[in-house]
Amino acid sequence: MTFASRARYWLPLFPLFGLLGVTYWLNQQVQPESAKPDNSKRHDPDAIMENFSAIRLNEQGAPRFIMAAKKMQHYPDDDSTTLEVPRLTTLSAEHPAIHVVARQGVVSRRGDEVFLHSDVEVLREASVQQDELTLHTEYLHIIPDRDWADTDRAVTIVDAYNTVHATGLEMDNKARTLKLLSQVRSEHVPSKK
Repeated sequence: MTFASRARYWLPLFPLFGLLGVTYWLNQQVQPESAKPDNSKRHDPDAIMENFSAIRLNEQGAPRFIMAAKKMQHYPDDDSTTLEVPRLTTLSAEHPAIHVVARQGVVSRRGDEVFLHSDVEVLREASVQQDELTLHTEYLHIIPDRDWADTDRAVTIVDAYNTVHATGLEMDNKARTLKLLSQVRSEHVPSKK
């Protein structure tokens, strides 16, 4: 049998194969899309860093702000960044350094705000004009670029001669002011000189 005679037997089946192919394609087009798992509700980190530190420089290239943490995790679903045992340091040529440590922290989406939670401790180093000062609270909101920190929670401030308890605080490190918002109580310990 020659090729031409074989083709004659198969030629009537080609339109049928074409019709089957088009039918299969149309069937695939009208089928509902297969259910894919909805991962948009998941809150899984896409980046994890352990024992890291980052330094922000001022216009002159000197260290201005240091952020370190035991662990940092970024979550893409809400673009949040969490910190375990964050340590923040604000440096200035004109003023003493300020160190902040907490158990937990969250960095805002744009990275311009830090929210610290659980056992927050602030230490302002001593200077010629001022004694060392420590501040304890359970929550602190920090805006590093503005040298600003605030809280609406209870705070305890201790320096060489005073212990102050209050609710709420606004701390402007540029203006070197500390404003206590309510329920202020102070204990003064006289100098033993």
